[in-house]
Amino acid sequence: MKYAVPVTGGMMSPHFGHCEQFALFDVEEQKKEITSREFITSPEHQPGLLPVWLAEKGVSVIIAGGMGPRAQEIFNQNGISVVLGALESDPEKAVLSHLNGMLATGDNVCDH
Repeated sequence: MKYAVPVTGGMMSPHFGHCEQFALFDVEEQKKEITSREFITSPEHQPGLLPVWLAEKGVSVIIAGGMGPRAQEIFNQNGISVVLGALESDPEKAVLSHLNGMLATGDNVCDH
């Protein structure tokens, strides 16, 4: 399983569509551990591009502070689970917390 987390300045970006890069984590679900990590530069923001681009990279789950409803719909159409309102700023800790069912979430911080 592969997770994606939008990152700006090494921390989770509050809005996935305007991040500098994505942290991609391959995880072993049964062992609840990260087996590999990679940071890739985000392509320029264009409506509808990022969900498809991440699907092509094999992403299964995206954890974000916020995103608009259209992006959520496209992720769902591509079979990618969306976790919104993540309060953890460290991308690796966010993934590990989610794997262990302990990720704190709040409101979707995106207002569109």
